[in-house]
Amino acid sequence: MNADERRFEVLRAIVADYVSNQEPVGSKALVERHNLGVSSATVRNDMASLEEDGYIMQPHTSAGRVPTDKGYRLFVDRLSEIKPLSTAERKAIHSFLEDALDLDDVLRRSVRLLAQLTRQVAVIQYPVLSGSNVRHLEVLRITPARLMLVLITDTGRVDQRSVDLGDVITEDNVARLRAMLNAAMVGRRLSEASAKVAELPDQSPGDLRAVMIRISTVLIESLVEHPEERLVLGGTANLTRNVADFPGSLRQVLEALEEQVVVLKLLAAARDPGTILVRIGEENEAAEMRSTSVVSIGYGSHDNLLGGMGVVGPTRMDYPGTMAAVRAVATYVGEILTAR
Repeated sequence: MNADERRFEVLRAIVADYVSNQEPVGSKALVERHNLGVSSATVRNDMASLEEDGYIMQPHTSAGRVPTDKGYRLFVDRLSEIKPLSTAERKAIHSFLEDALDLDDVLRRSVRLLAQLTRQVAVIQYPVLSGSNVRHLEVLRITPARLMLVLITDTGRVDQRSVDLGDVITEDNVARLRAMLNAAMVGRRLSEASAKVAELPDQSPGDLRAVMIRISTVLIESLVEHPEERLVLGGTANLTRNVADFPGSLRQVLEALEEQVVVLKLLAAARDPGTILVRIGEENEAAEMRSTSVVSIGYGSHDNLLGGMGVVGPTRMDYPGTMAAVRAVATYVGEILTAR
């Protein structure tokens, strides 16, 4: 083992001990706990050299050292492969998510599961609607003068809207409307479907034109994104378990998590279902998030990215375990939603 490799082994041991014990790590403890195969004097020299290069630092009150953002970055970059979850863990994830009733339930279960697996804050973005196709539009008469529209997309999204018609309508006319609307919308991207719906009033027979104007107005509103529904968060309380990991900044982090725009930006970079992104501390653009690490990934399939998901936690986190959990949950969410 050359000197660089040995120094990396020392760094890896410091990361492992600090993540599990929350205590700064000294050379004596490293020699006792890890089979480094060198003397404590050599370990001390390696630690001095790691500190000089900015990979570890000494907190004011302690003789031990802790990893810096730069140290965690080197550790994460050198993970040759992410240890996969056990078969039992994967089976448990799959059966838990497979029982979900609809899209909302899949997403709620996903964040709950991810928060439990990682003991961090889990976050998942609703499938981006612009990438969805219309699967079906159901038109139901709930009173003689009121309709219910149920829009279903191929990502499992179900959107319901009611329309007051101002006049009574027969079941036969409801069937005619349903046929016209589905002919214009089914199989089209939402943006394209929206444009088709806007043309329908002019194309409708005279006796249905007034009704179609009301329906198309409501539908066009449904077909645009709902920014307030873009994210589901779970496990926020996990951050408060380790207040010491956020010296003076926990409140800022919690407020930033409530600001959905900040979190959406964090997930926006996760454009690929195969690639895990890890942003550590100062690498986060938002100043409020610089005491955190964000592990994120896209979910869906390579030709149909649905959205991003991941976890937010302190920089002192179990990176290999967190990355494995994020990747496994994303894989199953993608499979379940693209199969629906």
